[in-house]
Amino acid sequence: MIEIGPDFYNITDLLTEEELLIQQTAYDFVQAEFMPVINDHYENATFPIELVAKLGKLGFMGSSLPRESGGAGVSNVAYGLILHELERGDSGLRSFASVQGALVMYPIHAYGSKDQKAKWLSELGTGTKIGCFGLTEPNFGSNPGGMVTRCEKDGDDWIINGNKMWITNGSIADVAVVWARDKEGIVRGFLLEKGMEGFTSSDIHGKLSLRASVTSELSMVNVRVSDASRLPNIKGLKGPLACLTQARYGIAWGMVGATVDCYNTALDYSIERKQFSKPIGGYQLTQAKLAEMVTQITEAQLLVYRLGRLKDEGKMTFQQVSMAKRNNCAMARDVARMAREILGANGIIEDYSPMRHMANIESVYTYEGTHEMHTLILGQEVTGMEAYD
Repeated sequence: MIEIGPDFYNITDLLTEEELLIQQTAYDFVQAEFMPVINDHYENATFPIELVAKLGKLGFMGSSLPRESGGAGVSNVAYGLILHELERGDSGLRSFASVQGALVMYPIHAYGSKDQKAKWLSELGTGTKIGCFGLTEPNFGSNPGGMVTRCEKDGDDWIINGNKMWITNGSIADVAVVWARDKEGIVRGFLLEKGMEGFTSSDIHGKLSLRASVTSELSMVNVRVSDASRLPNIKGLKGPLACLTQARYGIAWGMVGATVDCYNTALDYSIERKQFSKPIGGYQLTQAKLAEMVTQITEAQLLVYRLGRLKDEGKMTFQQVSMAKRNNCAMARDVARMAREILGANGIIEDYSPMRHMANIESVYTYEGTHEMHTLILGQEVTGMEAYD
């Protein structure tokens, strides 16, 4: 059995046999199926869509949701370990699974009608259908309350107009969870299906980060949907924000996985690479980097482990998720950079993963709430005062 990574505080001892087996299964999948192809996909800016069905067969999408909702019914710690291993491979792979589970399956499970659940959840869980989540707009990211996408009632139908930006899975999605504001200012969620008249997507090209991931813009021009397409059991920004809490939880775990890969790569290299009289791992400056890296990773592991157990107990708060997302993304930035430094010139070629992780982490550091926004969420929690403007 593998360990959670550098397991300095014996966190593996706190995991159940089922959780360890699930992590091992995810690790084996990534090593056998994903790692042989990631460099080509990253270089060519393509997503390995052929692996989606395999992710579904393994139960890696929406894993902690009940089986009747397309999930696998596993613990939230087990779900976190899956995302840890997927992001150990690449942030693009984890992003796909996160969007599918936390941002598409979750809102349908939590807010959808019986018919919507029956139509979508099983096929989303198996990967037969792909989903995306439309909240961010060209001019409103950190401030979703500024949303300008509109939904207007027209008889028994709704007419939706607007644009969504930086949408993972956008152009390959069969269904989009799109959030829009009605004329009373109430935010509502809708399920828009691929091919609907007036509903189009276009991919964003020229990315230097998350290259092995599909990122798109969604456009809605007088898209007419029946009321049956509206998520009936939620209204207001609390709906999409609750979805983001689920996704941010997964990011916190995923960032540990990315940094574990960076650390292991740098550690192995420091033992093998010789300069002057000995391996570079035998020099104080290299050991100082490795000591800092393993300390930061251990802190992040403890955060997500405790967060997962709180989530399983129904005690997790969104502020706790913000702390983990904020801390672990910043930690990942530091660790990936130090790993690249240890690799020297070799650190900039695709044979070594830290530079790829470094670029990806810049996106993850920004999406699902920037470092600054999570700082303000924590600041409000400890002072009781808002400071968003």
